[in-house]
Amino acid sequence: MHSATPLLTVLLATGAVAQSPPVPLRTRPERTAYRETSSYADVVDFVRRASALAPRLLHPTTFGYTMEGRPLPLVVVGRVRDASPAAVRASGRIRVFIQANIHAGEVEGKEAMQELLRALARGEHAAWFDSLVLLIAPIYNADGNERVKLTNRGPQNGPVGGMGQRANAQGLDLNRDHMKLESPEARSLVALFNAYDPHIAIDLHTTDGSFHGYHLTYAPPLHPNTDSSIVNLLRNAWLPAVTRTIKRRDGWDFYYYGDFPGPREAGLERGWYSFDARPRFNNNYVGLRNRIAILSEAYSYATFEERIHATYRFVEEILSYARAHAATVRRVVTAADAADVTGRTLSLREDFQRTDSVAILVGAVAEDRHPYTGERMLRRLEVRRPERMPEFQTFRPTETAVAPAFYYVPAELKKVIALLETHGVRLERLGRAETRTVERFTIDSQATAANEFQGHHERTLYGRWESAEVTLPESTVVVTLHQPLGRLAFTLLEPRSDDGVVDWNVLDDVLADAKSYPISRGR
Repeated sequence: MHSATPLLTVLLATGAVAQSPPVPLRTRPERTAYRETSSYADVVDFVRRASALAPRLLHPTTFGYTMEGRPLPLVVVGRVRDASPAAVRASGRIRVFIQANIHAGEVEGKEAMQELLRALARGEHAAWFDSLVLLIAPIYNADGNERVKLTNRGPQNGPVGGMGQRANAQGLDLNRDHMKLESPEARSLVALFNAYDPHIAIDLHTTDGSFHGYHLTYAPPLHPNTDSSIVNLLRNAWLPAVTRTIKRRDGWDFYYYGDFPGPREAGLERGWYSFDARPRFNNNYVGLRNRIAILSEAYSYATFEERIHATYRFVEEILSYARAHAATVRRVVTAADAADVTGRTLSLREDFQRTDSVAILVGAVAEDRHPYTGERMLRRLEVRRPERMPEFQTFRPTETAVAPAFYYVPAELKKVIALLETHGVRLERLGRAETRTVERFTIDSQATAANEFQGHHERTLYGRWESAEVTLPESTVVVTLHQPLGRLAFTLLEPRSDDGVVDWNVLDDVLADAKSYPISRGR
């Protein structure tokens, strides 16, 4: 019997039967009049279909897994042969990582990045790719995304069909996990940083709290130890330029992320306060890796559609600036990597720095009721009332230390060594025992936080450094600070650091009754 060509195939090929038009490539919000946000399956399907439109430009891949085993989607967009780190780095172009949905109720970035992929697949912004390669991760907290409830995110203005939760499947806030790396998502992210080494990282969020007059707010790295050239580029040139362009083209006001003191901060002066400077937060962590980091926060009381569009436009202008100033980006990042922090006075702990009064746009909201739960939902009003107040947008050190040349980590501190390796810190080992003059931290007292945070009671050591001559055993791990991740290594290993291995209980098994900190340092 001869095999037969299926009749329908013949009819379609000859035109005897009309072919159905292709299904339009639309996001779930677009399909539902912005009542619903995309599921993980929606995002994966959208990425597949968008990539099929331009297979030479959009290269879909994954970069790790969630706690529940979902592959983390990544789309490499650019003139590269494939999605591999080797191909991307060999291109010689500026690498831009864009991450959305780290908090899975803050869904605007996830939707905006799908729309951006569609636009790029259709040929928009083709000039970007003479200078840039994009690494787009549209759904980082994929497990949290699937835990949809109508009551998540409280009074946020939609989507009324519900949204995911803030935490991942472990109950961890992924935007507090960049130093301790206790989630598979954070470890996957750091592996991506080590493999692709993006020059720029953009992290997309939605605000909580304050009633202000901005469609979107943003922040550069906030930690005082960030290379000053990175901060100066963002604060003095890049972010102001984007703000002016958005105002001119869209009529929206964008500004630095902030909040007004609430009832729980009754003792604080009224002002415009940024958030925490510690590198457990994404943009601060990226800054300590000597990379350009930009936090985006859409305004939660604008409509869902408006928030998506504001996020899209912000990313669009950030990328246009990056393309136009690619040489500057490369110069700043390269210089930061080459800088030796040895002998510099670096921050261990920090607090807000008050600056002169500026006009902050205060907003207003109307109270609506959620159509399906009846709960309170807030809606942005067209109110932008300037009020002069001091800003608290930068941080000053409250305690410092002079960065040593080396840290010496005993080989038996396997958890510390593994954490350093995961971050990508360069390590060496002594080939034989050596006698050296070192500094050892004598512990006077210890304290642990009464309240649990992310499953931890954070630890603080009190004491002083003292000089001693010791014999370091063979296989002692030597961490030099004369390396690109020297700022990060300092923050991880200093015993008085507010975001290092002591704080996160990595050394609790050896610190309980210890008289000295087990990691020494050399000048």
